[in-house]
Amino acid sequence: MSSREAIIKVQNLVKNYGEFKAVKGIEFEVNKGEVFGLLGPNGAGKTTTLEMLVGLRKPDQGTAKIAQYDIINDLNKVKEVIGVQLQSTTLFELLTVEEILHLYASFYPKHVSIPSLIDDMLLTDKRKDRIKGLSGGQKQRLAIALALVHDPFIIFLDEPTTGLDPQARRTLWDIILRLKEKGKTIMLTTHYMDEAHVLCDRIAIMDQGQLIALDTPSELVKNLQSDSAVQFRFQAEASDVNLLDIAGVKQVGNHKDVNVLYTDDLQTTLTSLITLASEKQLQLMDLQTRTATLEDVFIHMTGRSLREG
Repeated sequence: MSSREAIIKVQNLVKNYGEFKAVKGIEFEVNKGEVFGLLGPNGAGKTTTLEMLVGLRKPDQGTAKIAQYDIINDLNKVKEVIGVQLQSTTLFELLTVEEILHLYASFYPKHVSIPSLIDDMLLTDKRKDRIKGLSGGQKQRLAIALALVHDPFIIFLDEPTTGLDPQARRTLWDIILRLKEKGKTIMLTTHYMDEAHVLCDRIAIMDQGQLIALDTPSELVKNLQSDSAVQFRFQAEASDVNLLDIAGVKQVGNHKDVNVLYTDDLQTTLTSLITLASEKQLQLMDLQTRTATLEDVFIHMTGRSLREG
């Protein structure tokens, strides 16, 4: 754990829906001024965790403190210091961008400059437009603007770029990084490994309601102890082949019928793999090499892809 000041402290959070255990006693801390990511596939418990922290769902067990305020006993105080962008935000479609921001600003004793906020969210050209005419990316930037209108110092973003095209996603990434530069603490959920790698100082990987890893993106990948991955399929079944016998291989992964070899010596491993396939008269299919990623970390720990539901 970093020696920096923890601004969010989560202790043994549990949430059940009948027999289904959505969140199973997770614990973590978020440091002031960092971007902290909850990474995992759909259904991992990320959104439920975020909703408990912001007061939308009550934990069945455990608690958390945000800026030293208890999320159950001091919820009104918590709401003063946080801003929240939810995965699905219902907006007043017939209001303009300016109108809805002034409406939300009226809910708080003080608020930031609306023109500056519109400018920061790259919505200046759209300030007089009705919300129903905005693109998906523009609506997401507006949702973040609404979360920022009272100048909170902790911001929760739930799957902020889901459903957006690549350009809109990159625009939102830039906005999130600028918020960090301003000293905001940001906690976001995502199932996009590239997003987590670019944005997050630290990542907690969730799967089936549990935290299975927590570290910086680079350390999580480094724990694979391999720089490169060789990915391929055999055209026919190869039950008598031990992939760990291939030169340079440190670990082996298998996802459906795709084999992944993790190695620090890519050339040696490739040469050895091709030699083995030739000796065993096996045909290699879909062969590709790449740098090891957070996706590999998740597959190594769970046997499944982040993209699976």
